Amino acid sequence: MEPRLPIRLIALDIDGTLVGEDLVIADRTLAAITEATRRGISVSLVTGRMATSALPFAQALGLTGPIVAQQGALIRSMTPNGSNRPGRLLYHRPLSAAVTTEVVRWCADHDLIPHFNHLEWMIVGEDEERLEEYRLFVGDRLRLVPDIAVRGRHAVTKVVAIGAGEHPLELMEEARAHFAGMAEVTLSHPRFMEFLAVGVSKGRAVRWLARRAGVPLEQCMAIGDQYNDLEMITEVGHGVAMPSAPAAVQAVAQYVAPPVGDDGAAQMIERIALDGWRPPASAKRSVPVERR
Repeated sequence: MEPRLPIRLIALDIDGTLVGEDLVIADRTLAAITEATRRGISVSLVTGRMATSALPFAQALGLTGPIVAQQGALIRSMTPNGSNRPGRLLYHRPLSAAVTTEVVRWCADHDLIPHFNHLEWMIVGEDEERLEEYRLFVGDRLRLVPDIAVRGRHAVTKVVAIGAGEHPLELMEEARAHFAGMAEVTLSHPRFMEFLAVGVSKGRAVRWLARRAGVPLEQCMAIGDQYNDLEMITEVGHGVAMPSAPAAVQAVAQYVAPPVGDDGAAQMIERIALDGWRPPASAKRSVPVERR
């Protein structure tokens, strides 16, 4: 897709893109996004998180556009300032009960531990070893069930399967072959394999955002850092990969940003969306680090 200026819509991943491991939005990032929205550029968070988990970041940035959550399986309107309640549900495409049951069975055969995200709840087995870690991440949005396989007999928004080391990454192609036509399989981290309804991806969600805003995809920017960001980076005219992204993700990007520690997403917004920088004609454009 041939990129066009000016940028009229920006889709931002959160973890590893908008924020680093400290989960703090840098002042430079806040300033760049604030100026983009002041100029009338639509900005939305597009994340694997639940919408309620993404909401504090959207509120801190002063965003008004929809939140795309759970890899694009769910989209909610932004809530009024100060509210912690989920916004109005605009789109939801869950996994069917039959496919969820098969995912749980397949995970058991491949040394993966599944848990479920459904709407704004994380659902895990009572014997899960990472309960305190999950509570830190989702707070009171955690539900415990006696048997995760039994709960899996019902529809869920997505399944997250956790493995040791990079075991999920090693299994990704096998999983995609097994679930072809039944579910989408992606990775949000080398340890986290995710199963979604057929047709669900961040790329499809960004297309939904662009259509809703009346913006050509050629004038959209998407920034991400993992396999689950690949489709949205491919979908738009200005696809940006963080330098920590896997090689396959960088390969489809129009640009490679500076690191998150150097406010790489902010730099891309400044240079392209705000300053209208036109890159050279090379196939891959890396933007030089600019410290302030």
